[in-house]
Amino acid sequence: MVEIRKPIPVKEAVQLVMDHVEPLQTEIIPLEKAYGRVLAEPIIAKHDVPPFDRSPYDGFAIRSEDSTGASGDNRIAFKVIGEIGAGYVAERGIKKHESYRIMTGALIPENADAVVMLEQTKEDGEGFTIRKPFLKNENISFRGEDAQQGEVLIEAGSLIHPGTIALLATFGYAEVNVSKQPIAGILSTGTELLRVDEELVPGKIRNSNGPMITAQLARMGIAHRSYGMLIDDLDACTEVVEKALKETDLLITTGGVSVGDYDYLPAIYERLGAKVLFNKVAMRPGSVTTVAVLGNKLLFGLSGNPSACFTGFELFTRPAILRMMKNNAPYMPRMRAKLGEDFTKPNPFTRFVRAIWEMTPEGIVATPAGFNKSNAVSSIARGNCIIVLPSGTRGYTKGTDIDVLLLGSEQGVSEWTL
Repeated sequence: MVEIRKPIPVKEAVQLVMDHVEPLQTEIIPLEKAYGRVLAEPIIAKHDVPPFDRSPYDGFAIRSEDSTGASGDNRIAFKVIGEIGAGYVAERGIKKHESYRIMTGALIPENADAVVMLEQTKEDGEGFTIRKPFLKNENISFRGEDAQQGEVLIEAGSLIHPGTIALLATFGYAEVNVSKQPIAGILSTGTELLRVDEELVPGKIRNSNGPMITAQLARMGIAHRSYGMLIDDLDACTEVVEKALKETDLLITTGGVSVGDYDYLPAIYERLGAKVLFNKVAMRPGSVTTVAVLGNKLLFGLSGNPSACFTGFELFTRPAILRMMKNNAPYMPRMRAKLGEDFTKPNPFTRFVRAIWEMTPEGIVATPAGFNKSNAVSSIARGNCIIVLPSGTRGYTKGTDIDVLLLGSEQGVSEWTL
């Protein structure tokens, strides 16, 4: 007897997954290995930045009062008494109409309160002249204007990107407290599957889902263990799933979640005593996406169709992995765009359409990336975003305002807003 499944909204499905995520522990790693990890504690300024008043330009440090009255008809002269490079300190303070040649980042000498940029001067004997007055504190970068000691600069749960690395280095974080990364298991099921290096034969297809999921994990910096491909054999699949759950923090299976006689994942979940969170989502593609939980581990049963598999990973698996690492922005960022062409398919379920966004004279336009059935592969390769078309319509026309989910962004958002 065929099971009648009741679809649930995408937002509800996402929330169910996130409610069952078990956060991982933390670890201390060297700064040079911290890129792509998630901060387990906030970055706190250990000192002021800049740590002293400094020059933001190459130029000359002067007393502003000595420039009073300067004009094109009344150029005022300054004597240069020395040079201050970045990392050096002036031997003494300056006196009336004296100046130091100063480099970008160098400490402002005593008594100086303005910096004259090189292009604003004219060489003159032992120094230079200027044709305009300078205000007190003009062209000076002040101590603590970027960050002040004790200030919380980056919150725990933030993804570490190159800018974060710079900040950590600035404050002497040679070691960083981060969340541990999970190890994901990947298992592709289906008697129809061939290895990538095998020749096609009637009724068979090459396994594209396994390598694709591997790459999606790699884009996140997540390690994996592959459990290969299995034919549609209930006992064999159950044995491998049990093994994988002992060796990994989550398991991603592709195929075997439909309602056909050879789709065994629901039966495997039942054998293992896993709790099925949902087995049908009101979305296209990927409506048969199934997620279960056993103990503290999530099992993602993604569709065997490539586009549906890809979409299921991005919507459900990716944010769950990020939440395991306590990432405070686990969801794909989104933006508004104009639909680039008519999309005439009726929408009983919300559609997630692989697409290409680009900036045009009319603004941001997102256009479907080609063939968009659930078994499509070509549109995945071309797309840089996913168009979201809500359910309940008979189609959408070109120029309609739509939501677009951005693929491949290292920065996410904290809430699911669709």
